[in-house]
Amino acid sequence: MAVDKDLVSTPTYSAPWVFAAGGAVGVLGGMIGLGGAEFRLPLLIGVFGFAALSAVILNKAMSLVVVLVALPARFAAVPPPEVFGHWPVVVNLLAGSLLGAWAGASWAVRMRSATLYRVLAALMVVMAAALVATHATTLGSLVLPLWAQVLCGVLAGFGIGVVAALMGVAGGELLIPTIVLLFAVDVKAAGSLSLLVSLPTMLVAFARYSRDGSFAVLGTHVRFALTMIGGSVAGALVGGLLLGVVPDAVLIPALALVLLVSAVKVARHD
Repeated sequence: MAVDKDLVSTPTYSAPWVFAAGGAVGVLGGMIGLGGAEFRLPLLIGVFGFAALSAVILNKAMSLVVVLVALPARFAAVPPPEVFGHWPVVVNLLAGSLLGAWAGASWAVRMRSATLYRVLAALMVVMAAALVATHATTLGSLVLPLWAQVLCGVLAGFGIGVVAALMGVAGGELLIPTIVLLFAVDVKAAGSLSLLVSLPTMLVAFARYSRDGSFAVLGTHVRFALTMIGGSVAGALVGGLLLGVVPDAVLIPALALVLLVSAVKVARHD
């Protein structure tokens, strides 16, 4: 398959600036207990000049590494027996998210570039709403019969898998509230469970992207990706230390506004 020249073009950037941008994303993610990939995507498009599909694939690769780094840290905070005791929750969500990830990646590689920009913009608005809803409200849990709980878990997993594949994110912003609402798991354990769902879901999307010529962007920009990953990991550590320094009443609306402004810019992208 021929590779679109836009996918292997070389945007202008310097390593320190890439590291700093990754660090900023990591700090934001660390301060709210998430990976921050939803903030990385508009940077890849609007600041570093990557085409939409290239940005998604790079974001997916970086999100995958960040999740792999985060998983051992989560196990230190929440003991593995406590996490794996909820294995039915993981299986339930994976039953939908793996299919969703394959479908989302398939749609992304087939979309016209202009359409993908608009889809990404709409999903940024969804992420902003999820961010506010998750942090501004106290999540309870739904009381459902087992069959309805399983069905909702599969459907929610499918939708989250699609969104994660299309944006190149881990999906924790959507997985954590879903796990709390549907399965009555506390937020701390839900964060660890979300990583167990995210990892195989991202691998499936990654496998689908690898079958397309657009995957060449990773080989062309591997140094860029590694530099931004380094910044993201370092920033996440700093962000974790700053957790609670900025009140959620200030931080969450500000981050939601950043996503909304980014959505407008991405939607207008040619």
